[in-house]
Amino acid sequence: MKIETLMTKSVISLQLDDDLNKAKDIFATHNIHHILINDDDGILAGVITDRDLFKQLSPTIGTSKETPRDITFAQQKVHQIMSRDLISAKKDQSINEAVLLFHDNHISCLPITNEKDKAIGIITWRDILKVIALQYRKKLSNKIKKG
Repeated sequence: MKIETLMTKSVISLQLDDDLNKAKDIFATHNIHHILINDDDGILAGVITDRDLFKQLSPTIGTSKETPRDITFAQQKVHQIMSRDLISAKKDQSINEAVLLFHDNHISCLPITNEKDKAIGIITWRDILKVIALQYRKKLSNKIKKG
């Protein structure tokens, strides 16, 4: 099975100079865990996770206990906290290759890029786990039917 069959093609991304408030809104609105960061030419430059973001933001942000310092931190640019050492894949690579990339590099998402290094999709460890779970459930179901 190829990565292309599992990858999410509707990529949600930000620009390098977007602020953490914008990332926070995207995480909340779309219920995702990774945002790809593009440079001004649309080339994949980094990734930010919800965990990266919440390590930076105060839990009082957006509440009555919010401080000026909280506001300042939320105005940081995503390029200041994003991961720049990216591991990516191509859409025609196999799911097995993706599993090795996840395992060997201790990553939770794999941006899928085209030949110009522009993001065309993303796959997460959860996507892979879902496929494995569904295959196993099908195997169990077939076993029960055979009796």
